[in-house]
Amino acid sequence: MQDRVAPPPQDDDTILERIFVTLAGRINADPYAWDGAYALQIRELPRGLRAMAATHDLVVCLSQGDFCSYFSHCGEPNHVQETQSGLRELELHAFAELFCEAYETVLPHLREIRARGDDVGSLPCKASLDRIEELTREAVKMNAAGGEQRSGSAIYAAWIRYARKHHQRVFPVE
Repeated sequence: MQDRVAPPPQDDDTILERIFVTLAGRINADPYAWDGAYALQIRELPRGLRAMAATHDLVVCLSQGDFCSYFSHCGEPNHVQETQSGLRELELHAFAELFCEAYETVLPHLREIRARGDDVGSLPCKASLDRIEELTREAVKMNAAGGEQRSGSAIYAAWIRYARKHHQRVFPVE
């Protein structure tokens, strides 16, 4: 007999809290480490939960900083790939395109950004800095489009929609 999966709760806040609890119980690798362990660990999760784990720190960094800060902390190439894939899995395709362009723009300067501790104001390439700032503004605006949610995040709103639509890809069998 197949295990049954409980239907998702109806309340958005409850769904989001349940996702956070599930992630906390399944991941112990450091998303800010550059050893690749985080990406390896989240690859073991169900598709939806994996996408959520990969995109969580993007929400945090955009609410507190910018793309440079995100890539400085979470720019390990496998983690970046997981984030891009996660955005697409969550059907945030425009956000994924913006994220990819931001990474391509930051990548040539990433070593210097990390060495300066996120101080990008003195980067030698003004055109790249201007574009990174423009992309950050676009991403912050896109992410704020989910303002009706408790989190105020379009990415977290996508988590909730995804969990309702693909419950089995997010929550373990109970």
